[in-house]
Amino acid sequence: MSKLEDLLARKGALLADGATGTNLFDMGLVSGDAPELWNTDEPDKIRALHQSFVDAGSDIILTNTFGCNRHRLKLHNAVDRVKELNIAGVKLALEVAGTVEREVLIGGSIGPTGELFQPLGALSYEEGVEAFREQMEGLVEGGADILWVETMSAVEEMKAAAEAARDFDLPLVITASFDTAGKTMMGLPPKGLGDLQSQFACTPVAIGSNCGVGASDLLTAIMEITEAYPDAIVVAKANCGIPQIQGDEVVYTGTPDLMASYTHMALDAGARIIGGCCGTSPVHLSAMRGAIDTHQAGSRPTLDQVLQQIGPLVSPPNREADAARAESEGAATGRRRGRRRG
Repeated sequence: MSKLEDLLARKGALLADGATGTNLFDMGLVSGDAPELWNTDEPDKIRALHQSFVDAGSDIILTNTFGCNRHRLKLHNAVDRVKELNIAGVKLALEVAGTVEREVLIGGSIGPTGELFQPLGALSYEEGVEAFREQMEGLVEGGADILWVETMSAVEEMKAAAEAARDFDLPLVITASFDTAGKTMMGLPPKGLGDLQSQFACTPVAIGSNCGVGASDLLTAIMEITEAYPDAIVVAKANCGIPQIQGDEVVYTGTPDLMASYTHMALDAGARIIGGCCGTSPVHLSAMRGAIDTHQAGSRPTLDQVLQQIGPLVSPPNREADAARAESEGAATGRRRGRRRG
């Protein structure tokens, strides 16, 4: 049993951390800069961010390595620093985790490559696997407890990350962002992520959703996953409410009370690892910690209850388009079968 599974067995539900990027912007990060370079350039600020999450009660903190792969780092002339920056990111998180007596796990954050896979783009599947493997080598050498693949959209990219993870003896977590009419940008529905588990070269210990467009949208995504796969360990890591443009800033509407309500609903929906993504501060996390610690199991929430308590969907599913597509695909399948019978 991995450290993650062991801690889940002992605690029942775990609190992950909050936002990395939006909190670093508050610390002085400039749009367009690579947060990962701060692992060596501004280590005290990265430690302070991790410390704020640990102080708020997080059981899992993610490393500042989301874009720490060769394809993202080449944009910052740092393609030769993949291993160095990943190791440094884990070491900073480990230093902070060591300041408390309770167990805090380190999730090695792995985001998308930023490239489109063939045939839509130039990146081959094999190149994707190698890029993820290179990043994972650094995270494992640094001492991460979990390979945490997040904010995914494309099936091929998730498969490439899972194949790379097969080479390492660490639990794998995969979360996708269902931010486009209830699906990922590349058209994968939440249930589809569960369906993919059997196709991955390395079976994830946990699956779920992060980021996206709002807490209500994310809750509906994990409700779909847990309904189809009730035995799965599911991660819910929602944005802090809904992003709104105010002047030259992006402000998130979520209050601590709203994020506490979201936490209760996520637990009743079947999620076992709850955290926050963009806009989630340590103050929000403290409220979420309190929600987990005081939670009394209730009935599974309905969509109407989610909308009433958390707010409207930002990007609701297009049921008519989905039905039309399913009908079209069914007709095409029927024609193919007819040709084979003939």
